[in-house]
Amino acid sequence: MDRSKLFFALTGTAATAAAVSCGGDAGKQPQRPLNVVYIMCDDHSYQTISAYDSRFVKTPNIDRLAAEGVRFTNSFVANSLSGPSRACMLTGKHSHKNGFTNNEHGIFDGSQQTLPKLLGAGGYQTAMIGKWHLVSEPTGFDYWDILTGQGDYYNPVFIRGGERLVREGYSTDITTDVAFEWLDGRDTDKPFCLFLHYKAPHRSWMPDLQDLGMFDNVTFPLPETFYDGYATREAAAAQELSIIKDMNVVYDLKMADKEGEIHTPDRPSLERYGRDLYRRDLPPGELVPGRMNAQQQAIWDAYYDPIIARFKEDKLEGNALSEWKYQRYMRDYCSVIHSVDRNVGRVYDYLQEHGLLENTVIIYTSDQGFFMGEHGYFDKRYMYEESFRTPLLVRMPGGKQGIDAKGFVQNIDYAPTILDLAGLPIPEDIQGESFVPLLSGRTPRDWRQSLYYHYYEYPAEHSVRRHYGVRTDRYSLMHFYNDLDEWELFDLEKDPMQLQNLYGQSGMEEITRELKEELVRLQKLYDDPIQEKN
Repeated sequence: MDRSKLFFALTGTAATAAAVSCGGDAGKQPQRPLNVVYIMCDDHSYQTISAYDSRFVKTPNIDRLAAEGVRFTNSFVANSLSGPSRACMLTGKHSHKNGFTNNEHGIFDGSQQTLPKLLGAGGYQTAMIGKWHLVSEPTGFDYWDILTGQGDYYNPVFIRGGERLVREGYSTDITTDVAFEWLDGRDTDKPFCLFLHYKAPHRSWMPDLQDLGMFDNVTFPLPETFYDGYATREAAAAQELSIIKDMNVVYDLKMADKEGEIHTPDRPSLERYGRDLYRRDLPPGELVPGRMNAQQQAIWDAYYDPIIARFKEDKLEGNALSEWKYQRYMRDYCSVIHSVDRNVGRVYDYLQEHGLLENTVIIYTSDQGFFMGEHGYFDKRYMYEESFRTPLLVRMPGGKQGIDAKGFVQNIDYAPTILDLAGLPIPEDIQGESFVPLLSGRTPRDWRQSLYYHYYEYPAEHSVRRHYGVRTDRYSLMHFYNDLDEWELFDLEKDPMQLQNLYGQSGMEEITRELKEELVRLQKLYDDPIQEKN
C-alpha cells in the first residue's frame, strides 16, 4: 500500500483517540500513524511498581510512564495464569472463547483471529520477542524470536524462525537486545507494533548477577495477612502456594548447598531441579543451554554460599523460618524487578535516540498480578485482589500526563485498544472494549460497572480450585466449583484485605441476589457455558 494511503487509512479513529488524550489540542497530536511498544512481564505485581506502591522497590523508569501518561488504577485480568492471560490479550476474548483455558492441557490455536493478524492486514509490521508460553508457534507476526517454554534467566534458548539458538547472558537484557536488533532492521515505511515480553520476574526469581545482594540490607514489612488462618474460607486454605509450607528452600530460595545437606522432603522433585539449576561444575567456557556457565556460576556461588552457610548454622524453625523465607523471596524478587526497570529505561532511551518517542505508544503491564506474601501466598491464580489486579501504564505521545484512569479495564481490552489506536476496525466478535476513552482521565457514563473472571486449572500446580466470579466497585463475589462448592463474598470497602467472607450472613441477602444476577448477566454476555450450571 502507498504510504500516503496507509496514513489516511490508519488515522481515522487514532486521530480521534489522540484528540481525546491530548484534551482536544490538535497542535499536540503526534505524527501519524502511531507505533506501539507493548511491554509485558510475567508475574509483575502492582505492589512492586513504585507508581502504585512505594513500600518495596523503586521503579523510576516504569514510573516515568505514569508521570508522562496514564496510570490505570482498576486494571484486571480475565484468568490469572500466564498462558491463558496471553491468549486473552492476543484475541480480545475470554478463555472459553479463545480456547486456551489453562497451561496444563492447552495449546493455543494459532489459526484463529488475533491482534497481530489484524494489525498486519492494516499495514502494520509486527514482532513478538521474548516469552511466548502458548505451546504452539506464533502466527500472524512478521517476525518472532521467542524463549522456549518458561524460558531461563541465564543463557536462555530462543527459537527464531524455527531455529533454536542459545544466547549467552541474562534473559531480560537479551530480550531487549533482540528487540533493538529487530527495530534497527525493520521496514521504516511501515508503522510497527512490537510485543516485548520478558520472562522476569517469574519463579524462581533469579537476579541479574550485577544486582545480587542489592536488597540485603532491606527488611521488608511483613504483610498484615501473612499468618492468615483462612477462617470461613475453605477454598483459600485448600491450596499449595503458601510461603510457609509450600515455598521450596532449595528450588525457590537457592539453598542448593555443595554438600547436599539441605533437603526438602515435601517436594524432592523441586529440590532435584533446584540443584540442577543452581549447581553446575563446568570447564571454563562450556555452556549448558539455559544454565550458568563457569564464570557466572563463580559469581553466583560467591554471593549465595555465605547465605547458605548462615542458613545451615541458624537452623531456623517455626515463624522464624517462615519470615526468613519471606525476606529471601522479596530480596530476590525485587532484585529481578530492578533489572526489568533498567531495561524499560533502555527502551525509552532507544525510542528517544531514534526519534520514535513522539509517535510511539508505550504500554506496560503484566500477564497477571502476584502475591507478595498477602494471605501467606506467593504465585497468583485466585480472584483475590493481589492476583486479579494487574499494573497497566500507558504513555500516549502528546497525551495528558500524570493522570489516573479509574474505569474498569481487563486484558481482553488490550487488542481492541491497540486496534483503536492504529485506526483499524474492531471486529464484532472481540469481547473486550477499547479503553482509549479513558486516556483522558474521565470515565464515560456508559463504561462497564463490573468484571467477569474465570479460572480453570485444577487439579494442577498449586492446587487452586476452579472458580468464577464478578467484581463491582465495592463487592467481590466468587464461586469455587467442581470438587469444591463454596461461595465467597467480600465488601472491598470495609474489608480490602478480603478476610471476612460475608456469603450467607444475615443482612447480605439483597446484595448477594444482585451480584448473582450480575454474574449471570456477564456469563450470558460473554457466552460462558458455565452459566447453565450456575
